[in-house]
Amino acid sequence: MKPYNQVLFDQKLKISDEFAPSECIVVYPGDCLELLRTIPDQMLQLIVTSPPYNIGKEYEKKLHLDLYLREQAQVIAECVRALSPRGSICWQVGNYVDRGAIIPLDTVLYPVFSGLGLRMRNRIVWHFEHGLHCSRRFSGRYETIMWFTKSDEYVFNLDPVRVPQKYPGKKYFKGPKAGQYSCNPLGKNPGDLWVIPNVKSNHVEKTEHPCQFPVELIERLVLSLTNEGDWVLDPFLGTGTTVIAAIRRGRRGVGAETVARYAHLARQRIQQEIEGTLRTRPMDRPVYDPVEAGNSLTAAPWKKETGQIALLERSPEYGKKPER
Repeated sequence: MKPYNQVLFDQKLKISDEFAPSECIVVYPGDCLELLRTIPDQMLQLIVTSPPYNIGKEYEKKLHLDLYLREQAQVIAECVRALSPRGSICWQVGNYVDRGAIIPLDTVLYPVFSGLGLRMRNRIVWHFEHGLHCSRRFSGRYETIMWFTKSDEYVFNLDPVRVPQKYPGKKYFKGPKAGQYSCNPLGKNPGDLWVIPNVKSNHVEKTEHPCQFPVELIERLVLSLTNEGDWVLDPFLGTGTTVIAAIRRGRRGVGAETVARYAHLARQRIQQEIEGTLRTRPMDRPVYDPVEAGNSLTAAPWKKETGQIALLERSPEYGKKPER
């Protein structure tokens, strides 16, 4: 799938390591503040990223929360300067952990964005089913995407990201439209709870990066919040997912990455996308259901000795029509 090669960009796609308005793809091997200083005011349509969560991963130095927030505020302020009046910022975050207690990063970062005059349009919950198992609290299975706009006149394209209707055959039963289908034939609004598999061990997109997010998550944001030819920035690029999603959908992509091997990996993956060889999980693929798939591992090997029905097992009574 490479329509952008012929339609959007006149030149052969190449990956540059420095920003210029004439470029299409930029992977800057360095600090995002250095990159942002080279980007003119109001140049970017979408800024989407998953910044370090300050939990001590190999690519980050764990900081006191106040210092972490100050560093984030610096980056966010530069992003706002470079953002188009009709543009959006999507900051995807999880939790900061302090001696076993969690602090949701979206709650402490919100004042930074609002203090810069941005308006929150959605707090999108990204739900996934796999991750670390906790023993002293419930295991974390979601992160949040804070979507802010710079003004009330912003780009929002709903049709490209609609999802299948739950009841596509539903009709109006009364009124002037009685008998007509009541659903939008293009699908429904996906809402603010997105169920998308995260990139774990057997995910087709898995690389050595410990906190990689899936291409389809960013594709949904790119399609809905930008138009073809727009610039999309990821200040913490990682393995290049944001740029991949951008160029796949006919946009221009730019990002910065300080870790040399991740910047190299991002360039490799982006090059594979240009060549049409990068393997990713399709946006329209349903989430795998092991029970429906008849996976044998869904049958518990141990006996039920307590008589209590496991929460994930269906009771024999399930599905029976209630007596009247």
